[in-house]
Amino acid sequence: MRALGLDLGTKRIGVAVSDRSGTVATPLTVVTRGRTQRIDHVEIARIVTAEEVEAVVVGLPLNMDGSEGRAATSARDEARRLATVVDVPVVLHDERLTTVSADRALIEARMRAQARRRIVDKVAAAVMLQSWLDARRGPGDDG
Repeated sequence: MRALGLDLGTKRIGVAVSDRSGTVATPLTVVTRGRTQRIDHVEIARIVTAEEVEAVVVGLPLNMDGSEGRAATSARDEARRLATVVDVPVVLHDERLTTVSADRALIEARMRAQARRRIVDKVAAAVMLQSWLDARRGPGDDG
């Protein structure tokens, strides 16, 4: 199953896509937020069609204790609205620490801060999407 992963931010949306077998997630692009959420969702719908994905996975930024704060409520609300625009299922997946993990990997790759800022959102989306893909396969399932 080909899936699209979204890391929703207030200024940017990181976008990642899986391969057709639903095994590996790859950073795709960063969508700069438009004036309205509807504009953003139309752009995401365009990507869904262009990439021929079968599901959209939206990162759910839970608190470290697993509770939902304001950011998680906002992501849940936006996912619900996005589901009215795209023709594929929209699901939520825990994204705790994905941006931290992505940023750490880019620092270890010796990427400069300015370059990291341009891509960290799509890398975080790929980390979150990979987590979702791995969870779908289950333990001991190597493909």
